[in-house]
Amino acid sequence: MELYGLSTPIIQPGDNLVRIVLTAMDQQGLVPNTHDIFVIAETVVATSQNRIRELTKVTVTPHALELSEQYGLDASLAQLILDEADEILGGVPHVLLTIKDNTLMANAGIDRSNAPPGHVVLLPIQPTDEAWRIKTELENQTGHELGIIIADSRTQPLRLGTVGLAVAIAGIEPVKDFRGHPDLYGTPLRITRSAIADNLASAAQLLFGEANEQVPLVLIRGAPVTFTKKRIQPESMTIDRQDCLYMTIFKDYSDSIRI
Repeated sequence: MELYGLSTPIIQPGDNLVRIVLTAMDQQGLVPNTHDIFVIAETVVATSQNRIRELTKVTVTPHALELSEQYGLDASLAQLILDEADEILGGVPHVLLTIKDNTLMANAGIDRSNAPPGHVVLLPIQPTDEAWRIKTELENQTGHELGIIIADSRTQPLRLGTVGLAVAIAGIEPVKDFRGHPDLYGTPLRITRSAIADNLASAAQLLFGEANEQVPLVLIRGAPVTFTKKRIQPESMTIDRQDCLYMTIFKDYSDSIRI
């Protein structure tokens, strides 16, 4: 498996991401191949959709002001978290633990890094639709079957640092089910499933970086994945609360901060 980081100019609202991908490939002397996978940083997708918000223009409610005082947050950021999150479970100084689209994440995925001064970037709108749009346009222009992953970084419980997470995918099966397969000693596996799309997003994270690398695109070639023409919904990468190891041990959901 080969990975290529693709540098781009700073993305602006309204930019054509398909053109940017093809230009970045050309500048590095790369030609798209069948079953290439393009991993795109979610901030780039959100910025192209103009999901940028200026903090000084946010109207702050009393509830947001209360959260900002409790957790040491900028009041405007607290308001945007309230607006974007499906649920707020609690927090620590400067960070709220939220659920958005059935995924645990900090601050509803709102990103202050790689945003203009005084601004933040929200998560993309309808990222699955956007992944399919990019896939379709790239395939029409290149003549090759391709995969798309829109990726973000996330923290893991009790682990230092971030790993990659697939926000949306198109063209590949995101999870491989090993249940029923024998292990080294012939014992059938009972719960093991491999998060293929998340693992590829983590691999791409090594080239994305988290600072000023300006590499928001990664080409993955030769990945051991299954390509598909069917539309994969985000729910295929998540599990219900009652089946989640972390969610089931939270003491009391009633302690959540209702929005």
